[in-house]
Amino acid sequence: MVERKLLVLFGSQTGTAQDTAERIGREAKRRHFQCRVEALDSYDVANLISELLVVFVCATTGQGDPPDNMKMFWRFLFRKNLPPSSLCQLDYAVLGLGDSSYPKFNFVAKKLHKRVLQLGGNPLLPVALGDDQHDLGPDAVVDPWLLALWDKILALYPLPPGLEVISPDVRLPPKYTLHYLAENFLHPDGSLLQPTPPRTVPSELHPFAAQVVSNQRVTAESHFQDVRLIEFDVTGSGIMFSAGDVVMIQPQNCPEDVQQFCQLLRLDPDRCFVLKPTEPGTSLPALLPQPCTIRHLVTHYLDISCVPRRSFFELLSYFSTNELEREKLQEFSSAQGQEELYSYCNRPRRTTLEALWDFPHTTCAIPPEYLLDLIPRIRPRAFSIASSMLAHPDRIQILVAVVRYKTRLSKPRRGLCSTWLASLNPEQGDVRVPLWVKKGGMKFPADPDTPVIMIGPGTGVAPFRAAIQERVAQGRRGNCLFFGCRQKSKDFYCQAEWEELVAKGFLMLFTAFSRDQ
Repeated sequence: MVERKLLVLFGSQTGTAQDTAERIGREAKRRHFQCRVEALDSYDVANLISELLVVFVCATTGQGDPPDNMKMFWRFLFRKNLPPSSLCQLDYAVLGLGDSSYPKFNFVAKKLHKRVLQLGGNPLLPVALGDDQHDLGPDAVVDPWLLALWDKILALYPLPPGLEVISPDVRLPPKYTLHYLAENFLHPDGSLLQPTPPRTVPSELHPFAAQVVSNQRVTAESHFQDVRLIEFDVTGSGIMFSAGDVVMIQPQNCPEDVQQFCQLLRLDPDRCFVLKPTEPGTSLPALLPQPCTIRHLVTHYLDISCVPRRSFFELLSYFSTNELEREKLQEFSSAQGQEELYSYCNRPRRTTLEALWDFPHTTCAIPPEYLLDLIPRIRPRAFSIASSMLAHPDRIQILVAVVRYKTRLSKPRRGLCSTWLASLNPEQGDVRVPLWVKKGGMKFPADPDTPVIMIGPGTGVAPFRAAIQERVAQGRRGNCLFFGCRQKSKDFYCQAEWEELVAKGFLMLFTAFSRDQ
């Protein structure tokens, strides 16, 4: 009897590809496959030659770029010295997630499909090209493609005798079981920022707890938009960066939301627990301390303010004890209910916490161990670094527009990270933010005599401020900046700094103020 093993590998930037990969993993379990779901960069690519059945799920970012968590895999796969028969025993399929409003629509998926084919792989199906622009989103392509995929896979690996596909009415076990510790187990809640292990450059798994030095509003009080220039102290972190690089910040939920969530689910925020994987071989979530409090889990890990996906409603429907609520949840998770779900969730940008409010009978019946299957983790946010190490050693500055807008819901929508950052007040003691730095996509000329024209309206000026500070510190004069905003008196960021550089002959400045004319 041939082993029925399936590997699902994903490259995901915003979490959609990961969500789809996990859906395929659940569908595989219902068909009695041993299935692993992994990010491409955490998988040892050298093992690919011994795999028999793999589904790749990958997003395309920016201008046809692979997501961050598959960059190493991508470099390896395109090495010139890989023999053309490397993957000759592999049956595979590629599912792409993209956006047809970009010229390089699903570029990564198409290129991956072609490359695995070149290396001798046997495609089970043509590449699937999910499109965000479709009225029903990528699922319009994904749903029928997956049905065809399971037909192909089950023809190759039939169900073992006596076993049926597990019915969609049956709830699958959670990824982890949650074991509460004794009530009197006291947990020191400084656990968020365990000190970075010495000599490691800060990264997503080991962020640096940077102190907030200043948090200054740079738009007039009367201006509709609140924009902040925030400075962090990174002394002793080993962080190095140059103009064009990006700082990644791991945000957290606000205490009011955390309290509300715990009340809705009847959870005691101070209870301590440990997680155990349900299946051997599943690794524990890397960013959660063990043991952990419910408060820490909800504050720093569960993304309760994100707009919930279809898979959220599907899993939620299994816990429902109320018929009306269950019917609605099942509709939201069906292929036919996607337009309805879009107008309930995506259009008004309803959050996970708000959706839970709308299903109170179901919400108070959610078993806590399913929380990690139900709600994705909080993703780090990227900001262009707006300062140079040459001008501000051991400091990182960012320019943050606080995201706040209205939809048809009565409460204004707020950006999780920008709202949290804006609320931090360094005058109230030692305020820290977990961060690390990543190479940016913007490159400035190495030759000091090459003049540079920079066009950065609004907060888009941030990386150019870093570049101008760096170039001025090196004595370079050919700097030309085009800056635009609404009003000279209200949102002309860093006006005094630019004017001083113009006076000293380091900068040519062209401005456009759209509301002043």
